[in-house]
Amino acid sequence: MAKRDDEIRARQRSRALVLGLILGAFVVLVFAITIAKIKAGMAH
Repeated sequence: MAKRDDEIRARQRSRALVLGLILGAFVVLVFAITIAKIKAGMAH
């Protein structure tokens, strides 16, 4: 029973890590787009 719990925990941990990385990448993307729009607005 404990071995099965460990497998579930490991799966949850890896899923959480992947979701965290995806969320982090999304934040970086939004930040980069925002900076690009601000710089494009300053050119005018």
